[in-house]
Amino acid sequence: MRTSIFAAALLQVGCFSASIPHFSPIENDLPYREPKLHHLVFCWLKDSGNSEHRSRIIQVCQEFDKIPVVLGLEAGEVVSSDRSIVEDGYDVGMLIIVKDEEDLQRYLDHPIHRKAKTEVLLPLVEKIVVYDFKSP
Repeated sequence: MRTSIFAAALLQVGCFSASIPHFSPIENDLPYREPKLHHLVFCWLKDSGNSEHRSRIIQVCQEFDKIPVVLGLEAGEVVSSDRSIVEDGYDVGMLIIVKDEEDLQRYLDHPIHRKAKTEVLLPLVEKIVVYDFKSP
């Protein structure tokens, strides 16, 4: 009985591991990644912790997906942490991914972004910190 259970387990594990694709960093058939610029935005609300204001900012950020140069975006609420190296004093964080500095400027100048900034962000946000970096 034990032998048949062991054999069945090996068979299942073998089938499972056979279904995992093999990737090696030295293979030349890996997909090519274009360099990208990551625009990270952190917002401190005037009314810190206001869930309605957080939701409004996150909602308006989803509109940025309609801007042609935006390759990817995420927006969400802060995750509280007890770790001393984690900055968790902000309310909302955003990540907007574009191709390069020129596309970042196109994103910033786009009417959808300017409207969100004027009508939602500036009225609700006390402080904004931005970090931009490029990935190879």
